[in-house]
Amino acid sequence: MHRTKLASVVAAGGLAVALALTSCSSPASPEEDHPTLRLGVITQLTSFAPWESAWANESPYLQAVYDTLLRAEPDGTITEGLATDWKWDESKTVLTLTLRDDVEFSDGTALTAQVAADNLARFRDGTSANASFLAGMTSAEAPDDTTLVITLAQPDPALPVYLSQNAGLVGSPAMFDSPDAKTTPIGSGPYVLDAKDTVVGSKYVYDANPDYWDADSVHYDTIQMAFYGDPTALMNAVKGGQVDAANLQSANQIADAEAAGFTAEKSEQSWSGFLLVDRDGTINPAMGDVRVRQAINYALDREGLLKALDNGLGTVTTQVFGTTTSAYDKKLDDRYPYDPEKAKALLAEAGYADGFTLVMPSNNFVPESVFAVYKEQLAAVGITVEWEATGDDLFGRMLGGTWAAFPFLLQTDPTSWQTIQFSMLPGSAWNTSHVADPTVIQLSEVVRSGEQADADAAAKELNTYVVEQAWYAPLYRPTSAFITAAGTQATVQVGNTVPYLWNIRPTE
Repeated sequence: MHRTKLASVVAAGGLAVALALTSCSSPASPEEDHPTLRLGVITQLTSFAPWESAWANESPYLQAVYDTLLRAEPDGTITEGLATDWKWDESKTVLTLTLRDDVEFSDGTALTAQVAADNLARFRDGTSANASFLAGMTSAEAPDDTTLVITLAQPDPALPVYLSQNAGLVGSPAMFDSPDAKTTPIGSGPYVLDAKDTVVGSKYVYDANPDYWDADSVHYDTIQMAFYGDPTALMNAVKGGQVDAANLQSANQIADAEAAGFTAEKSEQSWSGFLLVDRDGTINPAMGDVRVRQAINYALDREGLLKALDNGLGTVTTQVFGTTTSAYDKKLDDRYPYDPEKAKALLAEAGYADGFTLVMPSNNFVPESVFAVYKEQLAAVGITVEWEATGDDLFGRMLGGTWAAFPFLLQTDPTSWQTIQFSMLPGSAWNTSHVADPTVIQLSEVVRSGEQADADAAAKELNTYVVEQAWYAPLYRPTSAFITAAGTQATVQVGNTVPYLWNIRPTE
């Protein structure tokens, strides 16, 4: 995935209470030096171990200490990282990368292609929610110290993108068997974690790496990242001048941030709504009927919910593919207009004229009023929602397929294939019931391996299919915002809720 309300759910591990930085200085002016960046983050760090890592809101923690094999420009263009060159073979199943020969980890160990290969295998076999990014990798080999060869069972056009994210993080081999890998990173990145001044779970301090191979991308001597777990804590820090930049938890905070002198860079990086994951009816038999899933879509007043929950800041939609993808079809933004009577009729046709009960997870960091609104809208058509309170076990249980459906906020990836691999294939992390739909699989294979025109057409057909089958009940694409104080500037990253760390810098 990018945030209060539903958005907070995507903040993996974001259940701890935020502790603000002790600094109370005002935002720096453009004329001042910028030795320190005070970055507000709204997601707890899952782990520093690359094979356990998350991305999205957690990317700054990791980009500070690690390099990735490739990088992505703000517009999504893939460019050099630890690899200076990469090319596919004719089958598009073998990617050969040439690595830099002058990179060392912070413990003095040299980067080699074998170390990179070992990192890839650990990520594929690890516990990261994005481990599926490398599920198709059959091997990662190092013919020599600077040549890395990745072999896939089938083509994966998104692999270079994944290698610019957490799947491409490279840590020192000293971390592999270290009991402290979760909290003690050993990377080759632009900064080194200052363990002495870091308070795990609330504040992370990084000092610039004086020997970093890409000195031009290091814009600060020190970076302080403070975790703010709720909107009040973050806005108090903004108004008190305790942060120079931060990702907002909700578009509702934009006005207050701008009033405090911050600039807001706005984008739509995600979709908010429901994942109707039990499409086979294994957990809840009612959810196996497409008419029931369609009824849920008709029962939701998207315009009203956007206004009530996010002050109208966003775009209503009934599709999960982003506007930059080849699958996107503007007509599908309003496939399910608000129609409670239609919802009731569909439920009756499916044999649920008297309704049914749907158990979904709630949590203590989303306002109860949000869950109440959802419950009220579904109750109006006969669906009784029972909210099951969760804690730190939310993500594990959700990804483990505990619930037939749940409200959520997921990222909108910049390409069709990424979206498919993220939540539609049997092995996708967010296809939590691992439903194997033959039509989805067939069309996905064309998107994966076909010529561009065929792939684009298949992506559009697939989008229409999952909308008609009501695999999801999207509500809207909320406006997200990254704010910067005077003296700090940032460039929004396509496909990521937070700008990449090297694109946050002092104002020129």
